[in-house]
Amino acid sequence: MADSHDLLPRDELALLSCAQMAEADAHAIEGGVPGRELMERAGRAVALAAMERHARRPVLVLCGPGNNGGDGFVAARHLQAAGWPVRLALFGRVESLKGDAAWAAGTWNGAIEPWSADQLDGAPLIVDAIFGAGLSRLVDGEIAAAIDVVNGRKLTVIAVDVPTGLHGDTGQVLGRAFEAETTVSFFRAKPGHYAVEGLRRCGRLRIADIGIPSSALASIEPRVWLNAPALWTHLLQRNDVADHKYARGHLTILAGPHATGAARLAALAGRRVGAGLVTIAAFRSTLAALQAAEPGNLIVEADDGAMFAQLLGDERRNAILIGPGSGVADRTRSAVLAALAARRRVVLDADAITVFASEPDLLFNSIAGPTLLTPHEGEFRRLFPDLGGKSDKLGRVRRAAERSGATILLKGPDTVIATPDGRAVVNTHASPALATAGSGDVLAGLIGGLLAQGLTPFATAAAAAWLHGECARLFGRPGLIAEDLPALLPQALQSSSSFN
Repeated sequence: MADSHDLLPRDELALLSCAQMAEADAHAIEGGVPGRELMERAGRAVALAAMERHARRPVLVLCGPGNNGGDGFVAARHLQAAGWPVRLALFGRVESLKGDAAWAAGTWNGAIEPWSADQLDGAPLIVDAIFGAGLSRLVDGEIAAAIDVVNGRKLTVIAVDVPTGLHGDTGQVLGRAFEAETTVSFFRAKPGHYAVEGLRRCGRLRIADIGIPSSALASIEPRVWLNAPALWTHLLQRNDVADHKYARGHLTILAGPHATGAARLAALAGRRVGAGLVTIAAFRSTLAALQAAEPGNLIVEADDGAMFAQLLGDERRNAILIGPGSGVADRTRSAVLAALAARRRVVLDADAITVFASEPDLLFNSIAGPTLLTPHEGEFRRLFPDLGGKSDKLGRVRRAAERSGATILLKGPDTVIATPDGRAVVNTHASPALATAGSGDVLAGLIGGLLAQGLTPFATAAAAAWLHGECARLFGRPGLIAEDLPALLPQALQSSSSFN
């Protein structure tokens, strides 16, 4: 039975792997939509994208030897019929084309030329229909040379499905990839579109309806979605007239001996996002400074792990945040193990992750309740050294979540959130302005505040990541610092509610 405090999957936000997209195509064909009709609609969608974005101009359509090339032949025909001057270059032999691609080539009335850099004279608009999302080998030879010269001249590229060289599942660049102004894909987006290199190289992403029925998703059962408020905003609407502060949860944050500002930022974010109470557990030496700061924060002493564990005797402390400024020390380690043993809702960030770098299995084996880890790439590698690297971020995070038993949020412009059961969300609602000290502490506090209100770690992470990015968007000018973010949360929450 679905948890009423968890994400509500939305079909329109599903991200499909290359294999799942092939299933969707097959579903449509089995349902009576011929493959040629799917190709015709795909090619027409590409041509329409070109005509909507640009005034009539010379076009060079680059076609590959498979179905992606077939889409290119159709696009070329539609552009030519609309009066655009079109040339078409094929990487391969016409006689080698098969199936629907061979049919599409047969509908093209113009010349089919071999590739030559001379075709780029006059800076034509480029339609990249060489390889689609399922390419699994490095791009080399004359195709690599073509990509280099097109990118080098900064020509305008409209890519079919994905820019050639970008893997649709992982977002990995396979040696070379076009830098597109627009990418036209079909039915649903793919994870690679929203990976870092996809964000860099796809330009404007258009998802075209080519006649695949939405019923295809029922058999595919998507497990990955693009993050958006429609998934979780219903969980943030609290309208009970009998609500009180304890009903909204009590977040407890472990502060460290020196960087107490991190805990303060997290506490303020936790309160702004709706936690009823927030306590900072701190060293005696820092109590006075913390008590003189934000008056709404509760401050208690916890000089060691044992004192922190005693605080957990109060079951109303239902959410625990450890990591921001807590220090890489035995106190942090003990506090984490106590929180996990108490089976509270726990978010571990920064130092609470690093302190287990030499014994990750101890951490994983101790996870018995709702737990969320929020590493950046460096911290991720400390816990999962065999899953490091820059490619296939989605796959890495899903494997890490399964191994650890925790929901994991791996930060970045393409933040990936994954659960132990394999569900995942990709969040791209972010801003480079968030690359400022303390921004991660605010995110951790957002997560803690939402966990305190009873959301699952998965829903919490998705909502917090989007709200964090929305605060930066609302700031809307240079000069953002972490202290600005909590004050923008009421507006961000209002923004998210408009999607409900």
